[in-house]
Amino acid sequence: MCADTPDYKDTLNLPQTDFPMRAGLPKREPDWLARWAEMDVYAMNRAKEGRAPFVLHDGPPYANGHLHIGHALNKTIKDMIVRSHQMLGFDSRYIPGWDCHGLPIEWKIEEQYRKKGKNKDAVPINEFRAECRKFAEGWVDIQREEFKRLGITGNWDDPYLTMDFHAERVIAEEFMKFLMNGTLYQGSKPVMWSPMEQTALAEAEVEYHDKDSFTIWVKFRAEGDSDLAGAYVVIWTTTPWTMPSNKAVVYGENIAYGLYEITGTPDECWASVGDRYILANSMAADVLKRARLDESQYTRVRDVSAEDLSALSLKHPLAGAEGSNGEWDDIRDFRAAEFVTDTEGTGFVHCAPSHGMEEYELYRDLGMLDQVITYNVKDDGGFRDDLPFFGGTYILSRKGGEGNANTAVIDKLVEVGGLLARGKIKHSYPHSWRSKAPVIYRNTPQWFAAIDKQLTIGDDTFTIRARALSEIDKVKWTPPSGRNRLHSMMESRPDWVLSRQRAWGVPLTCFTRKGALPTDPDFLLRNPEVNQRIVDAFEAEGADAWFEDGAKERFLSGIVNPDDYDKVDDVLDVWFDSGSTHAFTLRDREDGSDDGIADVYMEGTDQHRGWFHSSLLQSVGTTGRAPYRNVVTHGFTLDEKGMKMSKSIGNTIVPDEVVRQYGADILRLWVAQTDYTSDQRIGPEILKGTADSYRRLRNTFRFLLGNLNGWSEGERMDVADMPELERFMAHRLSELDAHVRDGYAKFDFQGVFQALFQFCTVDLSSFYLDIRKDALYCDADDSPTRRASRAMLMLLLERLNAWLAPILVFTMEEIWLERTGEGSIHLQDFPDTPDWQDAALADKMARIRTVRRAVTGALELKRTDKTIGASLEAAPVVHVDADTAAALPDTETLADLCITSAITVTTDPAQADAFTTPEAPGVAVVFAEAEGEKCQRCWKILPDVGTHGHPATCARCDAALS
Repeated sequence: MCADTPDYKDTLNLPQTDFPMRAGLPKREPDWLARWAEMDVYAMNRAKEGRAPFVLHDGPPYANGHLHIGHALNKTIKDMIVRSHQMLGFDSRYIPGWDCHGLPIEWKIEEQYRKKGKNKDAVPINEFRAECRKFAEGWVDIQREEFKRLGITGNWDDPYLTMDFHAERVIAEEFMKFLMNGTLYQGSKPVMWSPMEQTALAEAEVEYHDKDSFTIWVKFRAEGDSDLAGAYVVIWTTTPWTMPSNKAVVYGENIAYGLYEITGTPDECWASVGDRYILANSMAADVLKRARLDESQYTRVRDVSAEDLSALSLKHPLAGAEGSNGEWDDIRDFRAAEFVTDTEGTGFVHCAPSHGMEEYELYRDLGMLDQVITYNVKDDGGFRDDLPFFGGTYILSRKGGEGNANTAVIDKLVEVGGLLARGKIKHSYPHSWRSKAPVIYRNTPQWFAAIDKQLTIGDDTFTIRARALSEIDKVKWTPPSGRNRLHSMMESRPDWVLSRQRAWGVPLTCFTRKGALPTDPDFLLRNPEVNQRIVDAFEAEGADAWFEDGAKERFLSGIVNPDDYDKVDDVLDVWFDSGSTHAFTLRDREDGSDDGIADVYMEGTDQHRGWFHSSLLQSVGTTGRAPYRNVVTHGFTLDEKGMKMSKSIGNTIVPDEVVRQYGADILRLWVAQTDYTSDQRIGPEILKGTADSYRRLRNTFRFLLGNLNGWSEGERMDVADMPELERFMAHRLSELDAHVRDGYAKFDFQGVFQALFQFCTVDLSSFYLDIRKDALYCDADDSPTRRASRAMLMLLLERLNAWLAPILVFTMEEIWLERTGEGSIHLQDFPDTPDWQDAALADKMARIRTVRRAVTGALELKRTDKTIGASLEAAPVVHVDADTAAALPDTETLADLCITSAITVTTDPAQADAFTTPEAPGVAVVFAEAEGEKCQRCWKILPDVGTHGHPATCARCDAALS
């Protein structure tokens, strides 16, 4: 610019806003949290009348540690559901909750005791329970603040806790419904047992890890009136410690077996020449190879049929061993069973029904349990002291690793000549997800809910399994695969193990008649008056009342003779606690659900075998229906390489660290960008990308706010009175409104965010706002185009501000306050958006945008080779067909849309060197420089520049200055 050329910068309507480009979220977000708390935004939304309730029931996290990234994902998705449904017009209620009972907390207190040299069993139980309660209370307070910091809305002042007195009362009350309807029974069957924690575990409390196990091939000598007498039936097992509890061997009726005789042996082999082994033909070569025999050292003598096998009986390899005291001298049962295969092992299965469910069920159905059940393994995983050879050995060490029981069994079998081969195998094995130690199957008396027994609620008679399966099909599942997952689990699950041999929990509030057997009709006391006494006490004092001295007499005296009964002191499975939460949260609270059913349960996919599962069982068993209408599940969170997060690997992402570095909105944006229905990845590079997406969005809002500076409501105008470009943007808003509402209703946050982000970056930043900058900055204040553009900017800002509020809760509040100065975006509904859709206009605009892409591509080449510095230096010639030419606006408008100073449209054929691109078929562009001088105010190059009253301006700018 020459020295005497006027500087018109101060005459432009440049954006003005206090909305900063640098968000400073880590420092500023706590201020908004404090403001919401002071306003009590959650309560203000609850006070709105005439709204249909929408309830997301919170699956309770466990109160024993700082939040991990899975917690952040889970609670953020829930928050998006709650907030979006509030803005869709519902009374969207959310009561946070915590699981407070159970082994993890009890284990922590025991660890503290051990460090102090204290013995848990020497402490009064209610003193111990009080320490567990205090521990849980502390972590509830910590986790509550961590959740609130993520921007999670809810009734934080009055959450539900499973250890609240009323909750403990209801849990006991719900348990007693099973007692009274006849589905509760005491049985002795193999359950997953943790020797480390000395309690039964549910499937949901177990996780699977690789484990190195001993594997052995064991010889059972065949006896009977047959040429097979003296041969050995060989079994294979990965649990040598179960051999002392062996009571049978089973075979498959349809498996082809053979008799194999040893004709030669190598050194160091446990087989001898002349030995005969009965094996499944498909497995024989592998088994004999394990015994170090090659094919030249054995021969197949003959086939062995199922009829041949049925004539045999077997001897345990320890039978008659010196010092065995006759423990294993009984003949082992030998029969066919359906679960035997010939794809692994030997074609025979060793049966210890005390430690295997299939074997247990086989002998249960045969009515032979009393003949095959053993009690060799104690609570701590040690063999009973008087068990010959093995008494005092342990399956696991006291630290949870390999004990000495397996090697003791193997060594003894070697000593008596009972082994054919041995080895090791790495396989997936169940571990306690709390102690991380392996678990075992162990027969022990437990309390169960029978899920295939008929029960009646009102006039309705059903079994829990059948009703649960039918209820599953009434629920809407997101993703749909969740239905199949839970359905298959429910089809095959065993009876529900309700009891745990621990101290910190709600007790099984029942009494058994002394001297009665579990099968006797009067074994359990079923007395409504007794039940009422118990629940009244729990309501006033909590479940500790059950463990006070004299509790039995307190609850029974004057109703039945206390001396006739024993009090059960096991505590309930914590999954029963959490499965009952619908009763004391949805049913009993004023801010719960009007019908006691949640609109949504939302948790990780592992809860198909956890909370979704137990809640369905519990609710069906007490109400006959599911406690939820929708079930939404998310996957697991992995690192950037797709690996499971582990502290030992060092690849964990801690929510608090992300919040301190980036702010909670960045973490929330990561959640919105991911497909939560599958496993997600997160890490430093992914978070950097998320922060970049946030900056782009923030830029868009800053542009909108800056160009709406000084806005007054009188500037609004009907969309019908706006230019075509604004009417097209209204069309897009109408489309987006439908998409956003549908997406939020379906819990599809990724779909909502992608649509809005695409709109902001492509339709706004790269198109509409890029075009309208000229009119907004350079037009006179009363220009129709500028007035229409500002009116459209407000329509855009209002909707984008609201649509993104459930996701970016802090930033959208900042934007709301920047434009209004009061209230909260979180007190608003999504704005009503009229049906502005115009298909014909959308088709026309699609043609215009195709031409614009071609022009932009042609000019980019000229910028690259430095022919021009800016697109306003160009006046291209555009070659199109007649139909496209007819759809284009006048050339002045088209030049504005293409951001050139001029443009020519022709239907003449293009010259050979014209620019074309596959993105704009049928369009060719020939570059030409704009003619005239550069306007020093708007920078367009036009022939009339310098011919007006204001120096070096075009007609438009001269008029604006006048």
